[in-house]
Amino acid sequence: MNEYINLNLENIENEHICCAIGDKKHNDGVILKKEWLKERIKEGHVFRKLNARGKVFIEYAPAESAWAPVEGENFMYIYCLWVAGSFKGNGYGNELLEYAIKDSRNKGKDGICTISSKKKKPFLSEKKFFEKYGFKVIDSIGDYELLFLSFNDKNPKFNETAKKMEIDTKDFTIYYSPECPYTINCIKEIEESAKENKVCINIIKVDSLEKAKNIPCVFNNWANFKNGKFISNTLLNKNSFEKLILAK
Repeated sequence: MNEYINLNLENIENEHICCAIGDKKHNDGVILKKEWLKERIKEGHVFRKLNARGKVFIEYAPAESAWAPVEGENFMYIYCLWVAGSFKGNGYGNELLEYAIKDSRNKGKDGICTISSKKKKPFLSEKKFFEKYGFKVIDSIGDYELLFLSFNDKNPKFNETAKKMEIDTKDFTIYYSPECPYTINCIKEIEESAKENKVCINIIKVDSLEKAKNIPCVFNNWANFKNGKFISNTLLNKNSFEKLILAK
């Protein structure tokens, strides 16, 4: 049987968090992510990973305390389910999702949900995988969909603020949170590039539950706006940022 570990306040300092293994440029992001997790674990956040040096994990939390623009009571929200590289095709994703579903039922939740999309997008779980377990689209914003597995008749939904998908400023704007360890280095590269290219940017750190719940777009840990319009949830580095800002 495969061995998994759930992070807790006792083991978190000695365990890796899967995403940024061995990449020194993400050290600051890992530190901030762990600090963020320490607070979230107290709220019922679950980070479960394979006991191996690889990117195999699921991360979910009670919707009331989940840093995402979804609303509803007594259900779980999945931030991320990731199986990468040579670990693919071994059933780990199935085992992780099945654990989350069972755990949610055992905790008396009314269901479990996650953000996906009509067509596969980076940094979001694939819709078809969840559909195999009975997840259905319960709400949508453009190409983005809120998938939900209901244990009774209650349903979650996107917050009304998320449906705006636009902001007042025309400056290139990024919303990000410490939920993902990659975001910190991404912001560092983008700030340096913006300075080099003399581009006005607006970077907004989502550092509270209130901000995350009331963000003006679909959000899991990152969102890009150009000319006041939401364009993607894709994390950017120096090269991808410059392609966007220099594009005519």
